[in-house]
Amino acid sequence: MRDADQTDQSDTGRRPRRLLLVSTNYAPEHTGIGPYATQIAEHWAARGHETHVLAGMPHYPSWSVDPAYRGAWRRTERRAGVTVHRRRHTVPARQTAARRALFEASVLAHQLAAPPRMGRPDAVVAQLPSLAGGVVGARLAARWRVPYIPVVQDLMGAAAAQSGIEGGDRAAAAAARVEAYALRRATLVGVIHETFRAGVTALGVAPERIRTVPNWSHVAAPARPREETRRRLGWRPAETVVLHSGNMGLKQGLEVLVRAARLDPAVRVVLMGDGNQRAALERLAEGVPNLRFLPAVDDAEFPEVLAAADVLAVTQRASVLDMSVPSKLTSYFATGRPVVASVAEGGGTAEEVRRSGAGVLVPPEDPAALLAAVRELAADPVAAAERGAAGPRHVAAHLGRAAGLARYDALLDEALAGTGAAVEGADR
Repeated sequence: MRDADQTDQSDTGRRPRRLLLVSTNYAPEHTGIGPYATQIAEHWAARGHETHVLAGMPHYPSWSVDPAYRGAWRRTERRAGVTVHRRRHTVPARQTAARRALFEASVLAHQLAAPPRMGRPDAVVAQLPSLAGGVVGARLAARWRVPYIPVVQDLMGAAAAQSGIEGGDRAAAAAARVEAYALRRATLVGVIHETFRAGVTALGVAPERIRTVPNWSHVAAPARPREETRRRLGWRPAETVVLHSGNMGLKQGLEVLVRAARLDPAVRVVLMGDGNQRAALERLAEGVPNLRFLPAVDDAEFPEVLAAADVLAVTQRASVLDMSVPSKLTSYFATGRPVVASVAEGGGTAEEVRRSGAGVLVPPEDPAALLAAVRELAADPVAAAERGAAGPRHVAAHLGRAAGLARYDALLDEALAGTGAAVEGADR
């Protein structure tokens, strides 16, 4: 199969476009939304389009500015054929509604005060959940009189209400108003999961202007034997290892894994990554010898570590329903290990796990139920292997990178053509 980054022959004879992607998160961030924004922009550049990105300073998931960018006010750099325009903003070490609002306000103010120096683009695409990025994208597109296409990765109004952030209930209505402002001005709106459609429609977007553009698996399949990686990590062959990878934030509700580790010292629980709740989780985990924290690993090592675990965990607070579908799921599925999802039954995360066939659902915030599912998988290696094998099949059928990037191309083509026909098949 042709690599998605290679120039598509269908572009032959088409005028190269000038495109602006607004995304607070971008490379070198390698978890969350950053990798998707990076691969979209690099894909467009590889197809011969003049591609610009308006981004923040790298800070996720640690919520600490990357040392290479500390002290920088503005920076323009070239990465893989893409011109990246970075603007400084606040980075709250601890999440509260007020601090999140200050973060968004600083992104908005600096990016509007100093937009990228570039010619008039053909279109502006924005990655939400950054409310500021959505407003900036809408304002710049209106200034240039070009199509504006926001893609909803998280619903921020719902997130403020559901994630457990301090002051979130009060902030939810304000966030929803800003979100509605950004989305109602769109030519078309992309959503990464169909469960977001109702929320976007409730914000005032006509259903016929919403398109589904799912995320894809952006990690390679593991290449090394699992046993080799386990030896290197100090995981014994006979012990059961449960791994959670990614952001350690409020909405993940990772306390359930700490409590599960306390219930069974024979099960090793590993939390890999960073986030604003890591320090609190470390305090909660004091005196739990079978729980270990690992730093995030590089892209080459990432799939090897995931594949070395026996079970991959995705957790969310019970209140999280329709505001988020964790990007980690696409990586989990690719590695061929079974997933235990401690999430609300009616949310998009549960639906995606059911659809894949690669995981088991348990009630959220219930450590005993999570531990029972882990033990059941450990007791039946054949069934666990069957669950795990469903993940790569699901990735191959539905979460391929080439197909995911093609949906963005179709969304862009439709917005520029002003018709509704181009991506109709991508919604099915």
